[in-house]
Amino acid sequence: MPKFAANLSMLFTEHAFLDRFEAAAKAGFDGVEYLFPYDFPAEEIKARLSEYHLQQVLFNLPAGDWDAGERGIAVDPSRVQAFRDGVPKAIAYAKALGCTQVNCLAGIVPQGVSAQEAHRTFVDNLRFASQALEAEGIRLVIEAINTRDIPGFFLNTTEQGKAVIAEVGSTNLSLQYDIYHMQIMEGDLATTLTDNLVQIGHVQLADNPGRHEPGTGEINYPFVLSHLDSLGYEGWVGCEYKPKTTTLEGLNWLNQYR
Repeated sequence: MPKFAANLSMLFTEHAFLDRFEAAAKAGFDGVEYLFPYDFPAEEIKARLSEYHLQQVLFNLPAGDWDAGERGIAVDPSRVQAFRDGVPKAIAYAKALGCTQVNCLAGIVPQGVSAQEAHRTFVDNLRFASQALEAEGIRLVIEAINTRDIPGFFLNTTEQGKAVIAEVGSTNLSLQYDIYHMQIMEGDLATTLTDNLVQIGHVQLADNPGRHEPGTGEINYPFVLSHLDSLGYEGWVGCEYKPKTTTLEGLNWLNQYR
């Protein structure tokens, strides 16, 4: 049976961030993920994880100024030093929180930067990050994101992600497969999961359209999750969706997997 992690950047937002850990545990989750931990001291987050017996599953490397619209800086040639300065920060948080996997958001290709230059910058930054993280026993994943939600985002498909991983040449780098994003960009979910499971380090879900909970859209989640289970996937599935009403009202889909 899949292991589900509550994404605290999207679920339980009726609570303050640090109170979402308790809400997730009471709702039956054993793991949590979110975009970033950096606005809070690691000790405060660790205390919540310990108190509510939760596993920290995933968070992102520092990704620039999120409020200003940045969605990652790994492809920006002018932000290489900022990207590399963020890696030890992520390592410190991951070690404090017992998190063994972090995600790198590629980012939006800046104005005036060619696709080739963005690609080279991304590959070089991933080589740096994957090596530094591997030395600390932390895995690195990269996530393809649909171009409708984030126009201009550099990494958009499974095949592109695989090509980047092959060029980086690190055994410490794999794919984060977001079912919602990949339904929009390429479909053929079951076959893609089957063909690429060995390179998938983390899975996330939401339904389409709307990015709401499973059962609100077109994706046959009972089939997809059963298929993922039958393939022998042993990682976590992050629930990174926007509840259609409230988080608790939208959790009925999860009952069959408890």
